[in-house]
Amino acid sequence: MARAAAGNANQNHGGRTAVRIVVAGDQGTGKSSLIVTAAAENYPANVPPLLPPTRLPEDFYPERVPITIIDTSSKPEDNGKVAEDLKAADAVVLTYACDQPHTLERLSTFWLPKLRQLEVKVPVIVVGCKLDLRDENQEVSLEQVMSPIMQQFREIETCIECSAFKHIQIPEVFYYAQKAVLHPTAPLFDQETQTLKDQCVRALKRIFILCDHDRDGALSDPELNDFQVKCFNAPLQPSEIVGVKRVVQEKLPEGVNDRGLTLTGFLFLHALFIEKGRLETTWTVLRKFGYNNDIRLSEELIPNIPKRTSDQSVELTNEAIDFLSATFNLYDDDHDGALRPRELEELFSTAPVSPFSEFPYKEAEERNAFGGLSLDGFLSQWALMTLLNPASTMENLIYIGYAGDVSSAIRVTRKRRLDRKKQQSERNVFQCFVFGPKKAGKSALLDSFLGSGNWKCRPFSDNYHPTTEERYAVNHVDQPGGTKKFLVLREVPEDGVSKLLSSKDALAACDIAVFVHDSSDELSWKRATELLVEVASHGENTGFQVPCLIVAAKDDLDSFPLAIQHSTRVSQDMGTEAPIPISTKLGDFNSVFRKIVSAAEHPHLSIPETEAGRSRKQYHRLINRSLMFVSVGAAVAIVGLAAYRVYAARKNASS
Repeated sequence: MARAAAGNANQNHGGRTAVRIVVAGDQGTGKSSLIVTAAAENYPANVPPLLPPTRLPEDFYPERVPITIIDTSSKPEDNGKVAEDLKAADAVVLTYACDQPHTLERLSTFWLPKLRQLEVKVPVIVVGCKLDLRDENQEVSLEQVMSPIMQQFREIETCIECSAFKHIQIPEVFYYAQKAVLHPTAPLFDQETQTLKDQCVRALKRIFILCDHDRDGALSDPELNDFQVKCFNAPLQPSEIVGVKRVVQEKLPEGVNDRGLTLTGFLFLHALFIEKGRLETTWTVLRKFGYNNDIRLSEELIPNIPKRTSDQSVELTNEAIDFLSATFNLYDDDHDGALRPRELEELFSTAPVSPFSEFPYKEAEERNAFGGLSLDGFLSQWALMTLLNPASTMENLIYIGYAGDVSSAIRVTRKRRLDRKKQQSERNVFQCFVFGPKKAGKSALLDSFLGSGNWKCRPFSDNYHPTTEERYAVNHVDQPGGTKKFLVLREVPEDGVSKLLSSKDALAACDIAVFVHDSSDELSWKRATELLVEVASHGENTGFQVPCLIVAAKDDLDSFPLAIQHSTRVSQDMGTEAPIPISTKLGDFNSVFRKIVSAAEHPHLSIPETEAGRSRKQYHRLINRSLMFVSVGAAVAIVGLAAYRVYAARKNASS
């Protein structure tokens, strides 16, 4: 593997077509002499105090990527320009003079802290210039001098000493700087622990699995050879394969078994390459399998999401659901019908991270007492991710082994306006916005939804924890007839309603809105109806009217006086259904989630109408009626005129 890498790693540099290297350091440390000597390949007699940008041609190094070297001024008045150059660098070369120890100290007291202050997050090459002038009696090695500095500043990629006058290691300076940009260490290897970084391990594990065609947990000799040809365009000789496995087996016996090179051995080989400075080998492998410098799949490997309007959503196809169901069963090692945290982590061990470990997916699904995720909960999470971020769905499907065209894993739904005209929605995933005043019971509704299946994993709590940010809950809802739909509840904090409705398309993604109030509190009811009017008005003004339901929470408490009269009046005035009473404390949900899905399936019903909207509709009816009368009158006049002309023509003919 290492042999072929030397000749072929140059063909892929993560999309880079040029490298910009900025040279900085104290005055008199040899910056300009270093640059001129590297470009001209001889020591100059006279060196100007500041060089213009210097370009090394693409054939200067084997990587065949041109380099632009930026010299920096040591004048205090040029500090602003130096800072700009450093911020624009792909790599920074910091110089000190080997015959001036204080310039080395200045690296850790000034230059390296300055780079951090400027948030320059690129590889740093520390270069000791004027090696020929160093005191011959100095016996301290470069490693001894630089080790404590490199421990403190991990951004230092490598250190090297050189002499422009004697032309010692001058080309190597910019070769290492270029290499640090094209094949960076930081994403792959932890210098402190001397181990591969987790994200690198995850990517290499995915590559190993893709190359293990017979899925026996080891790369056989033919599989190793196929891998070699794919990555380096050159086969391995049988003796080379034997040599590779011998190296692994001597250092790590479990890295090889009777079937071939194991995953442990595969990872060991890459750690070995990196330790020996052969980062281009690992980077070539990663890039051949589509990874970028962040160890994520390149954007061009993830298909574009089909164009859609704001009232269209994205869902998983049956093909994707079948794949996910099979994947679930594959990783359910104990066959208990649930993925425990360890099993779920293993399922996503070939992805950069588990997508369900962060907002908005974390704690948005139903789990059992052991943290296990059922198949429906697993599919619910994917339904939520596809709804909110379909690109992430496609990317993660690729990571976990989706073999087909990943664009076939998603579909765009019909426009909701068209659903309303057809009086039926064909969607399998519905998004419900949950509005309501503080302490109305919105969060309790979401919690109860996550315990509405067979697993009662979220018991009711009397403790009040105000929701300050939007929150999601997703679960499946079994409908009459055996159909299954996914429902996404999106809790909107009372303080966030104005911000939400400030956007014209705020309700475009909403299939149905629910307004929760505390049935024992009249003020809670009044605020809920105010929110209902706000949302209904927004829908009327933007054309994104949505079905709305009212939920009377805390039905275990006594209702406030005149509650029935108030609710009846609002239902009659706005054309909504009567409030649905529920008690999360008693576990009495009154089939509220089925009712929510049913209302979303019939988007032409349960749409509230405000007084302003009703007046506007009556006005349009009046205008249309007037236009109809005008058009009928005009038609009568035209017919009458035509009849008169016929009559006149006949009269003239008879006379």
